[in-house]
Amino acid sequence: MSNLLFLLKNLTEVRVLESSIDLKEYTALDLSIKNPELTNINLDNPIDFEFFIATHLQKNNAKVGFGGYGEKRNLYKNSTIFKNKISDERNIHIGLDLWIKAGTKVLAALDGKIHSFKFNEGIGNYGPTIILEHNIENEIFYTLYGHLSSKSIENIAIGTFLNKGQKFATLGNSDENGNYAPHLHFQIIKDIENYFGDYPGVCSEKDLSYYLENCPNPKILLNLNQ
Repeated sequence: MSNLLFLLKNLTEVRVLESSIDLKEYTALDLSIKNPELTNINLDNPIDFEFFIATHLQKNNAKVGFGGYGEKRNLYKNSTIFKNKISDERNIHIGLDLWIKAGTKVLAALDGKIHSFKFNEGIGNYGPTIILEHNIENEIFYTLYGHLSSKSIENIAIGTFLNKGQKFATLGNSDENGNYAPHLHFQIIKDIENYFGDYPGVCSEKDLSYYLENCPNPKILLNLNQ
């Protein structure tokens, strides 16, 4: 186990959404190509998408649906952002999605500073995005928060320090978050390379081993073991 994975596994009480929501109110959500429930759902329509999410949460008496790490999805087929040669199709999700209503408070997972932020435009993209830089026991790594509200990237500055658990953003709606049902895309990144306010959250089969290594499963940090 790498030093970073060991550190992440031993951190406690980490939250990235409103801390008043108990972990018992989280439920797993499968958006993979293997889920037959998605066959008749038009996920390109954010209203249908939101209804599907709300129904799933209600059935499970939950407030947050989570999942998606390493998940192969059909969700990206109609976005030009993910279109490449067939062999390089990007359809495997490498972050963790947390599905909950727009306007929900987003919290800094750990102490850190704002590394970068950006409005990533286009259907299927992140929309407003903030990346934090962390340094724990000389291990430098990053967390990405995507699909935020536009207001989240107003009046903020690179280098601003945030305390663990500090509210620094809110979730956006489908008009500003890439045309998705409201949710947080949360991702851990070891090597940010030269990216600024952006980093791939979906990869191809060919590149999967690299991204799984560079982007550890956020469930380790958030203690979501369902």
